[in-house]
Amino acid sequence: MSRPTAAAPARHRLNPRKLLLSKWTAVQPQNREKHFLVTELFCDEDGRVLQIELQAVLNQRSQRLDWQVLENAQHWRMGWK
Repeated sequence: MSRPTAAAPARHRLNPRKLLLSKWTAVQPQNREKHFLVTELFCDEDGRVLQIELQAVLNQRSQRLDWQVLENAQHWRMGWK
């Protein structure tokens, strides 16, 4: 008898170097901010992407986040939907 396994959260497979100017939709918008654009990449000395700047299209509010947050399909969708 096998035990039920917890389903892994859905993930996007991303290349962090290709995130610049990519478009994203928040699954659960807050403050009417639904559509976002990656406007900047922050890298370490070796050129590895560590963080991104994500800008809301509605009001241009920016936030700096680890790029891996976009891999969570429960919070983010690729493109503007």
